[in-house]
Amino acid sequence: MAIVFPTPRRLGWRLNPVGLVAACVIAFWAVIAVIGPWITPHPPGEIVDYDFFGPLSAQFPMGTDYLGRDMLSRVFSGARYSVGISLAAVMIACTAGIVLGMSAAVIGGMTDTIISRLLDAISSIPSKLFGLVVVAAIGSSIPVLIAVLAVVYTPGSYRFARALAVNVATMDYVTVARARGEATIYLIRAEILPNILGPVLADMGLRFVFVVLLLSGLSFLGLGVQPPNADWGSLVRENMGGLSFGAPAVIMPSVAIATLTISVNLLIDNLPTRIRDRSE
Repeated sequence: MAIVFPTPRRLGWRLNPVGLVAACVIAFWAVIAVIGPWITPHPPGEIVDYDFFGPLSAQFPMGTDYLGRDMLSRVFSGARYSVGISLAAVMIACTAGIVLGMSAAVIGGMTDTIISRLLDAISSIPSKLFGLVVVAAIGSSIPVLIAVLAVVYTPGSYRFARALAVNVATMDYVTVARARGEATIYLIRAEILPNILGPVLADMGLRFVFVVLLLSGLSFLGLGVQPPNADWGSLVRENMGGLSFGAPAVIMPSVAIATLTISVNLLIDNLPTRIRDRSE
């Protein structure tokens, strides 16, 4: 008996060419973040060219930096920090925000009020200012950066998830489940979450973009990933001296940030949300 696996077309998914290209770019950077340090043509910290801010060439496809290090190797190695830290932070922020938002919507009352006011207080602090103060006070390290980024974006994820969950919680099938005496955990897991999953996943993608940009901003200010490691924001900062020369060492990390964030936005805008009618 032949086994037929479902394809995107059978499931009614239609991903247009723009979304497909965006997905390929995201997949490329995801793969580079995992295997980048093992496929770099040169060690990221090794000086391989005596011509600083070297141009694009066959030997150095992204040029060289202010010390003569290969930029392709440094961009590939930096992908692990830019993508990895941002992904960890957005997973923590969105998981906490979604769980708290659904819980507040289902339980309501004083629980809802306390959680909402607490997270409103956090969200009232400008994100960059909060990150600068905390990182400057505690010191910059990867766990601190992940924690700061997660705290900054948890309130927004909470508000979005709560707004969706409040609407779903008023539906008849949730009322029937309450009347049956179902526990709060059941209501959240079986009735609320499946009906808000699509929008919250799209929101998670947008928050990933915000986290990448905030991390790059902190690194550009010298409070992000510290030497000898470097993410894309750090690469831009340390090569700013070559901006007046139009050096690839400044442009290439910026292009990496732009391609990742724009691709995530394009993929979210072109997500397949319509299911084909059964009669087709």
